Amino acid sequence: MDHQQTGAAVDTEDATRETFTATFAASRERFEQMLGFLDGDRAAALGHGELEQQLACQGRQLLYQLFQDHLDLRADREPRLDHVTDADGVPRHSVEAGHDRTLATVFGEVRVTRLAYRRRRRANLHPADAALNLPPERHSHGLRYLAAHEASRGSFDEATAAIRKATGTELGKRQVEQLAQRAATDVEDFYATRARPNPDADADALLVLSADGKGIVMRPDALRPATAAAAAASATKLTTRLSK
Repeated sequence: MDHQQTGAAVDTEDATRETFTATFAASRERFEQMLGFLDGDRAAALGHGELEQQLACQGRQLLYQLFQDHLDLRADREPRLDHVTDADGVPRHSVEAGHDRTLATVFGEVRVTRLAYRRRRRANLHPADAALNLPPERHSHGLRYLAAHEASRGSFDEATAAIRKATGTELGKRQVEQLAQRAATDVEDFYATRARPNPDADADALLVLSADGKGIVMRPDALRPATAAAAAASATKLTTRLSK
């Protein structure tokens, strides 16, 4: 390699490093602010509980900024593709930069900027969306996982409150319901791929579970009138088995 080629490679490497440094400037500033807080009198006067809360809040803001800066770096480095076609084989010859969309993540709402491959009377194509595996809706897979996980543990109101507490993201109850439903769309396909525990078992055999509700204690004010009257007239001492 001659000196001219070597110089060009060095210039390219320097330009890449400068782009990286400039893109993550906001993240570095937030990190320096955290260090300044920890080194200051305010942090020194806090107990460990208050310090946990402060670092959790500032740490979430730092993670949000790192996420956004990384997306901006990918946008800056996104290569222009020579051949882009849709599912019908129709090519896109026009390319336009600066197309944005929002993505609500566990760290907050970020902006995704990418190239749009265009054609008249055809929807734009964004190959970067496929590279990032972005969902069609604005909520990330991380939020979808949280919605499904928390909804399985209780009510949707409780799931909404738990997600808000864990991430600081404002989601409505209906949004949590929809995210949980989308997370369940692959359940049938998932179980279809699972191997049977006993491949030699009869496919027509049924496993049946029955429950008669015995032993379930009901509050007196929750009984229907006829049942409440019968319960009031009955003795609490059982004759055929041990009483509670």
